[in-house]
Amino acid sequence: ADLLASCYRTSIELAVRHDLRSLAFPSISTGIYGYPVVAAAEIAVATVVEVTHANPAVSSVMFCCFSSNDLEVYERLLDERL
Repeated sequence: ADLLASCYRTSIELAVRHDLRSLAFPSISTGIYGYPVVAAAEIAVATVVEVTHANPAVSSVMFCCFSSNDLEVYERLLDERL
C-alpha cells in the first residue's frame, strides 16, 4: 500500500516540477500484479486528492479504468472524496 501510494505521490510531484497541469493514471498494479481493484482505487483516490490539494498547479487527473466495474469503483470513491 505504501509503495503504491508513493507511485502516485511521486508522479504528481514530478509533474509539478516539470510544470505539467494534467496527468492520467491506469489502475496501477491491478492487472498482472493482481492487487485488488477496490484497495488499489482507495489508495489511488486518497493519495491523488491529498497530493493535488497540496499542489494545486495540477488541475486535472484522469483515472483510466480497465473495465466498467473498475470505473464504478473509482466513481464511487471520487464521489465520496470530492
